[in-house]
Amino acid sequence: MTAYAIAALRNTTVPNEEVFGYMERIQSTLDPFGGRFVVHGAQLEEIEGAWPGGVVVISFPDKAAAHGWYDSDAYQELIPLRTRNLEGEVIFVEGVPEGYDPSSTAARMRAEAGRAVS
Repeated sequence: MTAYAIAALRNTTVPNEEVFGYMERIQSTLDPFGGRFVVHGAQLEEIEGAWPGGVVVISFPDKAAAHGWYDSDAYQELIPLRTRNLEGEVIFVEGVPEGYDPSSTAARMRAEAGRAVS
């Protein structure tokens, strides 16, 4: 199942040579794991609430590939270039399967909530 690495980044307005180097080298760390950018450097449109900075979304064939990329020597070497210059959080999350219907999730959650109350 497709998995995503999502980063919420702050203090992204003043890139420097380390950030440029990170950006120039990151794709080569993603390629062996089938990673590709889905969102990067896009202008945000705040609809509800205030978003504190930028967002990056990278897709992978599955969560194992995402972990393989993040744990790879090549990416571990780049991490300090990002963390010395940008604050933020990074998460991995699996996508939903083809044909996903949120009403089935609601039914499961309703049943679980009913068991918890009983």
